[in-house]
Amino acid sequence: MSHTPHKLPDEFPEYAAKMVDLLGNDAHFVKMCDEYNIANDAVHLAETDIKPTSDDHMADLRKRRMLIKDQVYAYLTAK
Repeated sequence: MSHTPHKLPDEFPEYAAKMVDLLGNDAHFVKMCDEYNIANDAVHLAETDIKPTSDDHMADLRKRRMLIKDQVYAYLTAK
């Protein structure tokens, strides 16, 4: 398993320019990205054992990150 952080521009490179624009002009998108980054950082810290956690909590963290990522994708493709 990779312990590389899953940054949104790396996850959606085809929408990188659109993300830059939305980050400068869309408060809702900024909030979603902030939530994703918090969730992503929590997963990364747990995966690298900087902040170890139980398997169940790790699964919950990953589900939360995926849910937000899906919301970001839906927002990017709807606009």
